[in-house]
Amino acid sequence: MEEQLEINRMRAEMEAILFASGEPVQIKRISEILLTDDATVFKLADILNDRYEEMQSALQVLRLGDRLQICTRSEYAGAIKQALDIRRNVPLSPAAMEVLAIIAYNQPVSKSFVEQVRGVDSSRIVNNLIEKGLIEEAGRLELPGKPLSYRTTANFLRCFGLSGLDDLPKLPEDSEEETPSEDESETQTQAAEEPVKEQEAGTDEPGNPESLTD
Repeated sequence: MEEQLEINRMRAEMEAILFASGEPVQIKRISEILLTDDATVFKLADILNDRYEEMQSALQVLRLGDRLQICTRSEYAGAIKQALDIRRNVPLSPAAMEVLAIIAYNQPVSKSFVEQVRGVDSSRIVNNLIEKGLIEEAGRLELPGKPLSYRTTANFLRCFGLSGLDDLPKLPEDSEEETPSEDESETQTQAAEEPVKEQEAGTDEPGNPESLTD
């Protein structure tokens, strides 16, 4: 009886934390506040979802990587848009989806890595993805020049219905082999920027005009 009362208390406190926050909250932070462990937090999230399901509530608890968030179910999106007069979201362009996929599968990565994979400048798209809250800065890489790196966000997981990056669709093996790593990308970029040394005159290599005799 006392154990059930304790579970109910923690469930209610976690619900209050998630509801008041409005943003994804780290599971570790919740466990610290409730003076419990992460496993119990997961159990409380399941209890909350079962309770919402039983009540036919419009709410649900989503797991977004190492965070939890209370949000509305997708089937009520239309009613919410009408009530709040939200303009229809413009879907991501194929180019933006390409950049997002490169970052998602290789994160954390620099903008130069993304541009080497795509072969075109991607500054505007990266900035747009940041504005949409789908990617964020992830510090600087331990590479020459210490380039700024990027990673996906909890909002990215929520928008694509993922609990974590492990839920991303698997890439074909040949695609993984063809995609250079961040270290390889920087090495190839440096090699491309180095001046090509001219061959010394007087060599006897075939095809060198100076090696031909009159």
